Amino acid sequence: MLSLKRVLFFFSFISLCVTQKDPLKDFCRIHGHQTTIVDRRLYVDGGLVNWSPLSAESINYTSTWLRYGELDIDKDGFPQHFLLAKNDSVPSVQGGVLWSDTSNKVMYLYGGEYGNDKPEDFVLWYYDIVYDTWNRSDVKTPDIRRASWGAGATVQDKARGYYYGGWLTNASVPGYQSRTALSNMLVYDMLASSFKNQSGPDDIPRAEGVMIYLPAGDSGLLVYFGGIQFPYGNETAKALPMTDIYVYDIGNDLWYKQKASGAGVPENRRRFCAGAAWADDRSSYNIYLYGGASVGDGVGYGDVWILSLPSFTWIKFWPRKEDGNGQTYPHHSLTCDVIENSQMIIMGGSFPNETAECDVSPNYGQHGLDLGKANAKGAKWALFNPNVTQYKVPLEIAQTIGGGATGGATMLAPTSGWEERDLQVQFQRAYMPTTRTPTRDLPTSTATSTSTSSPAKPGGSSKKTIIAGAVGGAVGGLLLLVAMVCICLCIRRRKRIEEGNRHSQPEPPLQSMTQNTSPPISPQQCSFSPQSLPSPPSYHAWPHYAPGGPDPSAVAAPQEVPNVPSPPLQEMPNVRSPVSFGTQRQSSEPCALGIDPYYSQHPPKRAETDVSPMSN
Repeated sequence: MLSLKRVLFFFSFISLCVTQKDPLKDFCRIHGHQTTIVDRRLYVDGGLVNWSPLSAESINYTSTWLRYGELDIDKDGFPQHFLLAKNDSVPSVQGGVLWSDTSNKVMYLYGGEYGNDKPEDFVLWYYDIVYDTWNRSDVKTPDIRRASWGAGATVQDKARGYYYGGWLTNASVPGYQSRTALSNMLVYDMLASSFKNQSGPDDIPRAEGVMIYLPAGDSGLLVYFGGIQFPYGNETAKALPMTDIYVYDIGNDLWYKQKASGAGVPENRRRFCAGAAWADDRSSYNIYLYGGASVGDGVGYGDVWILSLPSFTWIKFWPRKEDGNGQTYPHHSLTCDVIENSQMIIMGGSFPNETAECDVSPNYGQHGLDLGKANAKGAKWALFNPNVTQYKVPLEIAQTIGGGATGGATMLAPTSGWEERDLQVQFQRAYMPTTRTPTRDLPTSTATSTSTSSPAKPGGSSKKTIIAGAVGGAVGGLLLLVAMVCICLCIRRRKRIEEGNRHSQPEPPLQSMTQNTSPPISPQQCSFSPQSLPSPPSYHAWPHYAPGGPDPSAVAAPQEVPNVPSPPLQEMPNVRSPVSFGTQRQSSEPCALGIDPYYSQHPPKRAETDVSPMSN
């Protein structure tokens, strides 16, 4: 007769089988993650995830996995994703950056905020793509601190990583008591393994904008815009106007400022993403931005704008009148990655509205923006095509700056004139980056080990333990173990069949959702006051947009993944808190819910209980 202890263990085991979540098969949403591209692979690290299906008890979990999308392996029109190694000692953060060294096949993880775990002392970790291992970098520069939600960029021919602005908080720096925005730019030399602190364009702290590399000028340029700034110190935050563009000259260590203009200018925003493509003749460099959170009131943005340089002209790309779709689906804390100067994969994001849809689960939240509309239909939103490797300037740009698909722009200066003549000179020079040779020995084939997207299976050691225990135990124990394994496998098999049936059907576009028509909400109605991070005097309280939901004190139990570290609990259901994970006051009414259709081709399917679009 089986003992009570064995019976309880039996049901506990079955419960574990039911609740196990696979990072790929159970994917619903991801936001706050870091991405980079190396050798036709899109690497995705950290961030926050939600599992599918969602319910009122759904919560955010720290994503403790590293995965990659194989650009040349198709899954439903987008790169197939696979899991890679990442142990518990490697930080899993949000709001950081991945600096890739494509020559040496490594990528460095800098910055970011921890979830409910306390941040550790700063260590620069790097992932060795060839050997599928994480390692600590022997950084020779002392007193480096981990910033978050700054603007990161990589310059491959210089083997440097750049990080401008961002925050220092007690979620990124151990024992840090205040919340401070930064005004400096951190530069990491990958070959010397050393950091250097450089001045920004001025002494004003900034955060949550973007910085994009362009192959122009003497040695390349970095272009920064968007986000928030603190012109009066770390007390009152202001939007950095989208007309204010800062350009860093890499070769001469100089900053320039230039005003942008256009028939329209994008609304001030932060936590958006962007990527660049340029004409064959380099007569125009076009930076595409998508989405973002509002600065102040509002639920954010889901539109696409282009900043065309050197004319410094803003051009709205989507939605336009001719697109026949005047609605967007706002979200933020997402990533943009440009492949072969022609297509941009937009991944994930936090949706500050109350829908019940996942973000295209079969595609892991990937969406394709065809920068030059090279697809057969000339569409802006399209499936990813690995064979497209050339950028054609779209009509939306050419009709504004002149020229055609291959270049020939005639508008080569800002309409308001150059604020600094040296910047004009830099844009008259097209920079041709060289390809670095590796500084370490690499195998003749740098193909890395490929993990599968199947749920992690018990390794040999676990199997031997079970067999040993069965042989040494009673016959009843053996039968119990066999029954447990069989039932668990049946549950998994049934779940996979249901998952396959659900994903085998094409997803119809999201046709209509009711637009909230309530009057504007004042900031006082939807403000937060973090308990873990006391606000400095006169600090502007950012509004949040938390829909009504179940009792915030009802916290769902952490869900586990077999043979993968269990993600820690991150958030209470339907509470949108700052990224610092301080407790937020819940308003009695929904706050300016913006509910609109999503992309024209790939709408999200279920929504997560996300963090606030306004943090820090």
